[in-house]
Amino acid sequence: MDLGQWLSLASICLLGAMSPGPSLAVVINAALRGGRNAGIIAALSHGIATGLYGVLTVTGLAVLIASSPTVFLLFQIAGGLYLIYLGVKSLRSEGAGPLTEQQDQDARGAAVSGFLVAFLNPKLAIFMVALFAQFLRPEAPIIEKGIMAFTVGAVDGAWYCLMALLVSHPLFFDRLQQNSRNIDRVFGVILIALALTVLFRALA
Repeated sequence: MDLGQWLSLASICLLGAMSPGPSLAVVINAALRGGRNAGIIAALSHGIATGLYGVLTVTGLAVLIASSPTVFLLFQIAGGLYLIYLGVKSLRSEGAGPLTEQQDQDARGAAVSGFLVAFLNPKLAIFMVALFAQFLRPEAPIIEKGIMAFTVGAVDGAWYCLMALLVSHPLFFDRLQQNSRNIDRVFGVILIALALTVLFRALA
């Protein structure tokens, strides 16, 4: 893979990451509730899950997810139910209070949410299979495959880290946090609507 091909791969990954969806809502919510550190950890966890799909693709396992109706359906249902859980949690939230040192340092919830919202999205498998088919040569050495898998995760994580940094910037953070209860409700409605759409399509 030459530099031009790598730049093309990275650009497509960036465009995919920039598409609005539940991932962006989860990262922003983590940043508002737990501060910059929580937002960044959610973003990096999302990038790790995306990179894991890259690894599954180069090893051929993502093809199983993308081509097996049963496996794909199970992932869709699990992902939809998890989005409903996140949505209900947001709707029931009382909003983000002032940050404490413990809240700012406790990143476990942000890490889990960031990882699962990506990993339980089987459309990532389809995206990766289609993307890698354009760039991955059958005879490609393992290091080239590793670079490709790392690229998709790094680009994804970097984009969502940028979003977390923007949301947690003092210029925006205080105002957003003051309205966090309303923002939580909006995110809750969006996540539940997306979940119902996913489940409806999966079970139709």
